[in-house]
Amino acid sequence: MAFANRGFSGHRRKPDDRLPPGQTLVQGWPVLSAGPTPQVDTGTWEFVIRDGSGTEHRWSWEQLLALGVEDVRVDIHCVTHWSKLDMPWRGVSLDKLFENVETGFDYVMAHSYGGYTSNVPREDLLDGKAWIAIEADGAPLEPEHGGPARLLVPHLYFWKSAKWIRGLTLMPSNEPGFWEQNGYHIYGDPWKEERYG
Repeated sequence: MAFANRGFSGHRRKPDDRLPPGQTLVQGWPVLSAGPTPQVDTGTWEFVIRDGSGTEHRWSWEQLLALGVEDVRVDIHCVTHWSKLDMPWRGVSLDKLFENVETGFDYVMAHSYGGYTSNVPREDLLDGKAWIAIEADGAPLEPEHGGPARLLVPHLYFWKSAKWIRGLTLMPSNEPGFWEQNGYHIYGDPWKEERYG
C-alpha cells in the first residue's frame, strides 16, 4: 500500500485550503490605516533595535539593503476578513538584523513612524518568519502601504506587520501595542480567528 504526502502528490492546494476561517480572497490590496500617512524619506529613514541590555543597534537605509535583500512569496490575511495569496515581496530577513543583538527577552514591540506600535513574540520574527519589507508586487512600497519599509509577519494577521517601521524594542513581557490596547487580540493567529481579545 502506498501513501502520498500532499507536498509530493503533484497536485497544487486549492486556494480555499489556504484561506483561514472567515477570510475572503481578494486580488487587489485594500488600504487601511488609522490616522495620517507618514511621509518618510529613505535618506532620513533609520531602523533601530533596542536589545535586552538597552543597547541600540542602528541601520540606515543603505546599511539595511547591504545586509542582503531577498525575494519572498507569502499569503497575507487582514483582520478585516480579506486575504491575498502568493503575494511577492522583497525585504531583509529579521534573522540578519538580529545576528548581533542580545535576545534575552522573549517579546518585541514594533515602533512605527507616526507613533503606531504592535507587539510580537520574538520567536515569531526569527527562523525565516519575518522581514523588513521594502517592495511588494514588484514595486517599492507606497506610503499608504507602509513605505518605505514595513514589518512583514505573514503568519499573523496583517496588523502585526506594522507599517512605516522604524524600530523594535525587546521586552521581558508581552505588553500590548496600539491595536491590542484597543480590543484586538494579543497574538493574532488567523487560523484560530484571534481577531479580538
